[in-house]
Amino acid sequence: MIIGVDFDNTIVCYDKIFHTVAVERGIIPQTIEHVKEEIRNYLRKIDKENLWTELQGYVYGPGIMRANVFAGVKEFFIYCKKNNIKVLIISHKTKEPFLGPKYDLHKHALDWLEKNGFFDEIDFSKKDVFFELTKEEKMNRIIKEDCTHFVDDLPEFFSDKNFPTGISKILFDPNRKCTTPEKFTCAHSWEDIIKILSLS
Repeated sequence: MIIGVDFDNTIVCYDKIFHTVAVERGIIPQTIEHVKEEIRNYLRKIDKENLWTELQGYVYGPGIMRANVFAGVKEFFIYCKKNNIKVLIISHKTKEPFLGPKYDLHKHALDWLEKNGFFDEIDFSKKDVFFELTKEEKMNRIIKEDCTHFVDDLPEFFSDKNFPTGISKILFDPNRKCTTPEKFTCAHSWEDIIKILSLS
């Protein structure tokens, strides 16, 4: 069993930091829900999608150091190590933001993993982290690494006609918005994912 895991919004929880930074910058009212999608939808609604894009660039760059680890992620990695299940982080991540300062998004992501103990506390290897520049390269990496399962937060990624067949799709859905459970295995927490793997 080889488990591929997405990075953004799957391992890293950005909801609080997106809201905090957006309020600090004065681009959303305090009353907007602390959910990334709600902030994005609000800025799109007021025709300020460029501010959303710049906000993403900062949060996925230096702002990531203020983001949290999803509850249960470390326990998942420890469970896999104890049970000799290989885990890989495979993410679609551009090298720099589309707008704003040219932060090195790959470096900031690796720094976040190090800060949060993945490389020493959990003994996860940097060689098992893959940041791919395109969605197609992410899919190719999943195939190349012989993943048997993949965990992602985006249903549209799993629904893509080019997503490799024969791989168990686990949709990480902490906000319980999954509307097509017949297409994926829906997991509302990392504890759910451990249970799913234990039954595989």
